[in-house]
Amino acid sequence: MTELIKVVFRYLHGGLVKGYTRDFSPNKESFHVEVFGDKEGKLIEVNVKDLKALFFVKDFTGNSAYNERKQFREGQKITGRKVKVTFKDGEVLVGTTMGFDPKRQGFFFFPVDPESNNIKIFSVLSAVSKVEFIQ
Repeated sequence: MTELIKVVFRYLHGGLVKGYTRDFSPNKESFHVEVFGDKEGKLIEVNVKDLKALFFVKDFTGNSAYNERKQFREGQKITGRKVKVTFKDGEVLVGTTMGFDPKRQGFFFFPVDPESNNIKIFSVLSAVSKVEFIQ
């Protein structure tokens, strides 16, 4: 049995859902989430094309007072290429990626700030306005 993974995702229309998945794949068009919170335990099917991004998180509460760093520190060890992702809604995230292919439905990247609640993020390309590789 595959491990349950904590995720938070944002729909293109702005809605947010928190839950657990065990069948997300960047190559599949949909996956299932067991909802956490108000509708706890409810299993929903999620179509990737309806999402802005899928956040793989440490916990569901996070720290709203924490100001996530958006710049690399001098000498910070990185794996992959530095990337700045601008979403169509104006949100900008910075991190690293091991594999960006504009022909795919999305790509994974890792936040620049290791203290972020996000472990990794799957950005859906239809929700992205610009991907910049930075120095």
